[in-house]
Amino acid sequence: MLPINHDHAPAAALDMTGRPLPLRFGIVLLHQFTMTAFAGFLDVLRLASDYGGNSRQILIQWSVMSVDGAPRRSSAGTLHTELTDLQDIDNFDYIAICGGNSYTNRNPPEKLSNWLRQAYARDIVLLGLCTGTFALAQAGLADAHPVCVHWNVIDEFKQQFPGIRCNVDHLFIDAGRLITCAGSTAAIDLALYLLTRHLGREKAQQALRHMMLHSIRPARLPQAHFYVDLENVKDPRVHKAIHYIEQRIDDLPAVASIAEHVGMSARQLERVFKISLGMTPAALHRAMRLQYGKWQLTNTSNSITDIALSCGFADSAHFSKAFRQHFGQTPRSMREVA
Repeated sequence: MLPINHDHAPAAALDMTGRPLPLRFGIVLLHQFTMTAFAGFLDVLRLASDYGGNSRQILIQWSVMSVDGAPRRSSAGTLHTELTDLQDIDNFDYIAICGGNSYTNRNPPEKLSNWLRQAYARDIVLLGLCTGTFALAQAGLADAHPVCVHWNVIDEFKQQFPGIRCNVDHLFIDAGRLITCAGSTAAIDLALYLLTRHLGREKAQQALRHMMLHSIRPARLPQAHFYVDLENVKDPRVHKAIHYIEQRIDDLPAVASIAEHVGMSARQLERVFKISLGMTPAALHRAMRLQYGKWQLTNTSNSITDIALSCGFADSAHFSKAFRQHFGQTPRSMREVA
């Protein structure tokens, strides 16, 4: 387990009377940013900043920015226009970069990279929300830190930054000067973690109750694993096909549909899968469903029947039989060991 690092947590600034000044966050939206990561992270700050749900920036202050203050369209297609240009880095204790579907862009604005490097040099703690971690790596700031990325983009991250330690075994990783987060609802957990650090657990619980969530998930909680390690698979067509299957884990599309998506015949697809992975697309899909079931068994309290259905099996008996064949033990015995 990676350690939680408090060495670079910003110290609470005090005003003339000795009272703590507001905790200051800068949030930078990248093109096609993820709505859940941005809204979830910001809403936690908003709910903890004031009392009575008035949303005043009392205990926490935030500014939402973009390069040149340009409007930014989310990955859901909504346009956000009331953004400021990148501000003076000394205005912030934390700077969060919120990415989304633009992670394949390998040419980020140099203005952003320079600004991030300046912030890093001034010991501002940088946060990578969702694929915002790509921007931190592109600025050359992640070389000395382990980072957390979403399972859906780990192959692209490894391809772009082969020398950086990255994993999907955490919701977020606090490496001191860089804190990186898988995105989506994990951004809420990261914000709650920062509230607990600076304002105490009671404030974090206040936000939690308002958002009707049950608990604060720890950073070390692994992401739901049903992705495939493609580090040794060189055929890009196999990569594309597997990502297509990953998005449809509950309902395997026909081999012909997968082949059409990749741009080859069904027979060719079966052949390249056998060569690259030693199994058919259907066998791979089954293994992914079982891996997801294993994750749920060891990380949730869901019933075995509910897990079976969520993994696309007809019932718990069908799931248990396939699980025992694949892992050598029953779902119940694995849960008892965990």
